[in-house]
Amino acid sequence: MPADYHTHTPLCLHAEGTPEAFIDAAISAGVTEYGISDHAPQIPEPFDDWRMAVSDLPAYFEWIERAKKHAAGRIPIRAGLECDWLTGCEPWIAQLSSRYDWDYLIGSVHYLGDWDFDNPKWLGRWAESDVDAVWNHYWKTYTDMADSGIFDILGHPDLVKKFSHIPAGDLDRFYEPVIDAIAASGSVIELNTAGWHKPCSDAYPAPRFLELACSAGIGLVISSDAHSPNEVARDFHQAIEIAKTAGYRETTLFEKRQRRTEPLT
Repeated sequence: MPADYHTHTPLCLHAEGTPEAFIDAAISAGVTEYGISDHAPQIPEPFDDWRMAVSDLPAYFEWIERAKKHAAGRIPIRAGLECDWLTGCEPWIAQLSSRYDWDYLIGSVHYLGDWDFDNPKWLGRWAESDVDAVWNHYWKTYTDMADSGIFDILGHPDLVKKFSHIPAGDLDRFYEPVIDAIAASGSVIELNTAGWHKPCSDAYPAPRFLELACSAGIGLVISSDAHSPNEVARDFHQAIEIAKTAGYRETTLFEKRQRRTEPLT
């Protein structure tokens, strides 16, 4: 079973479970490795209500160490962060990078300007928005994130579809420019199974995006985005089949920001 690198902790204020419970779930699921990648702090604080504060970082490091202790060599534990791509964020990401000996950093786009568009709290804003314009803004932002080259993994590529607001017509017009940028950056993408449990009822990214990514030589990880132990490796068997249909035959493993591959089985 592929590694599960995108998982959260209660420090982000919208997850639950102990390190021990998450590790037991990962071992039971049979994943190759287990990665912890909670929502990184963001300044100025308070920034929003769904991430760690800077003052929580010592507790986060303790969480990681508890997970490693409980794993006791039964499964490799990897340490990461899910960082938000925001205008001018590069110096802050560099600071966070120096705080710990990370195995990987995930870059994600949750914000378009001041709008965390995937937050149900602001769902009404979608009704006031032009879907094509939002998608153009999102994919331009995602391309900028890829161009930065500062992340190992690019998270849930088409998160913008979460609430099923999708433009008409061939979506390749949005996909192709960002595929080129990701391929040039050397980052890998994730196939994030959480989307199957959101209003869009579709994993992130869509199969067509995944097919284009594979054709462009972009590496892949499969992630659950688990916010509780019972979500670890959720729907991985289905994700593996979708990845194989898109042409993938291997996934990527990370250690100290170095990578290797393993067969997709």
